[in-house]
Amino acid sequence: MEWFGLPMEQFYMYTLIFAGALTILYVFFGDIAEAGEGIPFFNPAVILAFFTLVAAIGFVLEATTGLSGMAVLGISVLGAAVLDLLLYFFVLLPMSSAEASLAYTEDSLLGQVGKVIIPIPADGYGEVVIETYSGMISKRAAGYDNEAIGQERQVLIIEVRDGTLYVRDYEPVTFIK
Repeated sequence: MEWFGLPMEQFYMYTLIFAGALTILYVFFGDIAEAGEGIPFFNPAVILAFFTLVAAIGFVLEATTGLSGMAVLGISVLGAAVLDLLLYFFVLLPMSSAEASLAYTEDSLLGQVGKVIIPIPADGYGEVVIETYSGMISKRAAGYDNEAIGQERQVLIIEVRDGTLYVRDYEPVTFIK
């Protein structure tokens, strides 16, 4: 069987190379062409994956089996549809809803415990480091009641105003049995 004057095996290979190249370009430059949510199955990543999978399955079946051209095309379309659905539901959909930001808000720092790395003088500023899931954050800090707090002390963040943490000395509660 021939398509566009090419043997099917060669047609599948050209389609595989073309769809694979478009997929790679989409991975690198897809954010530029992003048109919004729309209909999920018209996502370019899903469409390109479908054509790449059809071409790959078709090429392998043409090269290794003696099935007719229409049987190979049917099997490759069906196999690509199943694999494309699995790709969409188990890879693309969870990735689209994953949190992509490592940023924090000042309100999220309230109630956290940090460690003083630059001593906080009375009526002055020092520096506190807070360990979060995304790394270490160091911020300017002052005593909540303008008290002095020494280096290496643990502090509790009470308030955040104008980028400054207002903290109090923190003593963890230990229960004795």
